[in-house]
Amino acid sequence: MTQPTATNWPGRQEDELPPDTWGRRQSADSPFPWAFIVLVGLLVAGRFLLAPYLTAPALQTWATVFVAVCVQALPFLVFGVALSAAITAFVPASFWTRALPRRTYAAVPVAGVAGAVLPGCECASVPVASGLMSRGVPPAAALAFLLASPAINPVVMVATAVAFSANPEMVLARFGASLAVAVLVGWVWARFGRGEWLRTPRRTSSPGQGRWSAFVDAMCHDLLHAGGFLVVGALAAAALNVLVPKPWLTTVAGVPVVSVLVLALLAVLLSICSEADAFVAASLTAFSPTAKLAFLVVGPMVDLKLIALQTGTFGRAFTLRFVPLTLTLAIGVSFVTGWVLL
Repeated sequence: MTQPTATNWPGRQEDELPPDTWGRRQSADSPFPWAFIVLVGLLVAGRFLLAPYLTAPALQTWATVFVAVCVQALPFLVFGVALSAAITAFVPASFWTRALPRRTYAAVPVAGVAGAVLPGCECASVPVASGLMSRGVPPAAALAFLLASPAINPVVMVATAVAFSANPEMVLARFGASLAVAVLVGWVWARFGRGEWLRTPRRTSSPGQGRWSAFVDAMCHDLLHAGGFLVVGALAAAALNVLVPKPWLTTVAGVPVVSVLVLALLAVLLSICSEADAFVAASLTAFSPTAKLAFLVVGPMVDLKLIALQTGTFGRAFTLRFVPLTLTLAIGVSFVTGWVLL
């Protein structure tokens, strides 16, 4: 796979909005964003209006989890979409060639460390990574940022420190393991990834369109696109929250290797926002620190809503390769980090 350099990154030749095959353009006065807002309002209202009629406990749990995932994730999704649109509309493509090292293998760890400065959850990271790619950032570096940002940003680190106040080493373990996974995945993708596996976004404005108009169009397009897949992921997460029997967890908690694998799988199924997952992990007192670390490392990188968002943004071929790679490395690095630090 030929790696992009500073002279052949897409969008290097000009600082205007990059060339694109964005598809059908959403006008600024399109009714679809309002329809999406109305849908979210109906979800919230339905939780309170229909709750008295949902008498089955399992059904009540399903409705609660579904609405909670959507409402919890939506503000961060909007934040990520807005940031992605701003990158597309206002940041010159040449900025990224100056900010990142020329060689992709060097750009990957720099992009991973840069993820520490963006306070957002995993829902925000997908559209932001998409915006970075559309501005010429090498895919491997953008993917390292996608994985690192929701796992090592300041909000998540503070939440982890509060949740594990009795075990401060968990903060260092989470930061180190998450950053290591992000960089390793980026390097593996740089070495073995192929262009046809990744549907790289390309966005453009219409002739004569201003940057603010392009910003609004990009935000409306991404919000509608990502919002639909967020709902799909929330539906799956809610269903699995109800279907997975809790006694199974306590049964396997005493088996070291199995407990790590179970909590890693649980992190995928529960789809908890990275700002809140540390408190859930701390409550799982029957499990070992290494198993809890696996829960914290895997969750922000691989969960059901993320899989749905990545599929909708980058394509199925990408998800089928990226998710197993990330999950395998996250579990492996968690084992090693837990053995060394915890």
